[in-house]
Amino acid sequence: MPEIFIDNVRYEFEGKPLVLQFMLDHGLDHPFFCYHPSLSIPANCRQCYVEAGTPVFNRETNSYELDESGERVIRFFPKLMTACSLEATDGMVIKTHRTSALVERAQKDTMEFILVNHPLDCPICDQAGECPLQIQTYKYGPEGSRFEHKKVHKPKRIKLGPRVILDAERCINCTRCVRFTEEISKTHQLTIISRGDKNYPAVAPGTEFDDPYSLNTVDICPVGALTSSDFRFKARVWEMNQTPGIDITNGKGCNIDVWTRDNVVMRITPRYNPAVNDHWMPDFGREDIRRMNENRISKPEVLLDGDRIKSSWNNAELNFTENLAGLESNEILVIGSAFSSVEDNYAVKKLFSTLGFNHQVFVPNIKEGSGDGFLIDDDQYPNTNGCRLLGFEELTSEKLTLLLSKGNFKMIVSLEDDLVGRGVLNEDLLKEPYFVYMGSNHNKTSALADLIVPIANSVEQSCSYVNSSGRIQRTTAAKETLYTNRRLNLEMSVGRLDRYGTKFDNWVTDRNRIDCIPAWDFIERVATNLDKQTGYESASEIMDEIASVLPAFNGLSYDRIDDELGVQIIGDVSKVTSA
Repeated sequence: MPEIFIDNVRYEFEGKPLVLQFMLDHGLDHPFFCYHPSLSIPANCRQCYVEAGTPVFNRETNSYELDESGERVIRFFPKLMTACSLEATDGMVIKTHRTSALVERAQKDTMEFILVNHPLDCPICDQAGECPLQIQTYKYGPEGSRFEHKKVHKPKRIKLGPRVILDAERCINCTRCVRFTEEISKTHQLTIISRGDKNYPAVAPGTEFDDPYSLNTVDICPVGALTSSDFRFKARVWEMNQTPGIDITNGKGCNIDVWTRDNVVMRITPRYNPAVNDHWMPDFGREDIRRMNENRISKPEVLLDGDRIKSSWNNAELNFTENLAGLESNEILVIGSAFSSVEDNYAVKKLFSTLGFNHQVFVPNIKEGSGDGFLIDDDQYPNTNGCRLLGFEELTSEKLTLLLSKGNFKMIVSLEDDLVGRGVLNEDLLKEPYFVYMGSNHNKTSALADLIVPIANSVEQSCSYVNSSGRIQRTTAAKETLYTNRRLNLEMSVGRLDRYGTKFDNWVTDRNRIDCIPAWDFIERVATNLDKQTGYESASEIMDEIASVLPAFNGLSYDRIDDELGVQIIGDVSKVTSA
């Protein structure tokens, strides 16, 4: 097998890897700025310099030339090489800053050159704490600056578009943002203008950077030149908890990180998953922080003499069970939700199936032509395939309206789907039956409910979704509810990047906790009142049961989903129909 020697350590490799990526894959720290694994390689920052050489091969003897000590003779390239663009070959020898004084000096000189006109405003920069330039300056840069002249000034606080703001003085011309719009989003909206030490990224005159993926340029900017207009000056990275999750604004199910401070979601960023979204996500998925934080249903609500009042959980459970009593099997309609998780839908379906109520339907939210063939899907909900696999009957808006018009339903139970708001149902159809709405946010549908059950949303519980490609993925709790505690839940991120959050931190309070529980937990309480309890104590137990009773989910567990970054459980999604 081909071999390469890096700082006198032998490694084997396959194919034709690039030296920088090979080092990163093997946990070797090496500085770089312009390189990104999903973009082309311009090699323009020169920060990833290495010494590189290859063994001298004698074609006449068909063997490598050896020196006096019996070691291979290495012929080094006359100049330092950029590791990002250097392809590994058999027998190659690489010297990094760890073993080469020349490389160490070159990296310091390059860093000094990059910093010549940089404003060095780390204390007020949004990128501080997660800035590659800041980190690498401490690691590989010079101890001080020899530059004593006035720095070049460039435009500041330039609104490139509705979501991205540019500070051109911080730009080091890595061109990552330009390459992203050319190679990934393919909008070609950014380019580098001006020349020499005065150049920076910009849009064409009379246009704006309204790329639906524009905020990805903020993620990949190695300095603080591009910042998010929504997140700008809101929080420091070391003040926040970072929790893995799934974007549920779309059927694609992009992997995300949810950043919280004081139990409020501050921002959402993409999380790498090569099988789903690579390093990217659409901008509208980041705007989901409004759903997570605002207009929340907190504490159960009941309709009493025309007035909706806050109620206790015990009263909500009693109202639910009392209205179930004495109803025939054809008098209850259960409406599942492709917006809710596999576990919540399964718990609802199992209880009503056990009670003999088999009118269990859902209405997908698919808008043909709204997808872009990349990370924006026609399916507007994250779990349409999950509802199909669980056996909910799939109806159109017209069929559901017809069912409600002709049926004699005395009770309707709807799981987190704004059916009225998205035009599926006319509100008059929900006024006559006893209507129970289980949801996390107030909307046009919840306003018609006789009983509102506040349920935890996707960032307040562990739950799973089957995306439009048939891949099941899961979230973990990023926010605390009134009944959960970050330090008692081993799955939750318990601290910021530097240390544990404690009650003595200024940004840790209880005022932002929502009085809600997972839908499956409420269903379990109702089942207990009806002597039909299953004993569920966690969502992972529900997934274990689902895996044991439904063939499509066989072999699944939360551990496996975590280890494999999601599991493909459907081969051909076009053949999936409701059971």
